[in-house]
Amino acid sequence: MSKLFNRFTDKKEKDLIVLGDFIDIYCREKHKKQVKEAFPISNDRLRKVLRNEELTLCGDCIKLLSHGIAKLLICPYDPKPKCKKCKTHCFAPGYRERIRKVMRFSGLYLIKHGRLNLILHYFF
Repeated sequence: MSKLFNRFTDKKEKDLIVLGDFIDIYCREKHKKQVKEAFPISNDRLRKVLRNEELTLCGDCIKLLSHGIAKLLICPYDPKPKCKKCKTHCFAPGYRERIRKVMRFSGLYLIKHGRLNLILHYFF
């Protein structure tokens, strides 16, 4: 697994930040009553990319974030395209629908709560 973390690029780091933040927002707002635990980060580089934050997520969101990180790091394309425009969909079908749902909800959440600056920062 440590070899995967050597594949960080600026684009992948930015995508990891967006992924972590969006799943955090989704879990916090949609899974309020579920039992949460800290997302395990054993790699120092990943901890730094996720800004040393301790993400507290439910079990399903921990699995989704783990799957997303793994798929992002093994992406064979350089530069990495946006997932929705990619020819090869590496997310497993169930995860693919879930990540779309998370992205849609979290993006709208940020816009509705006046955090348009974060949306612009994430994507530009």
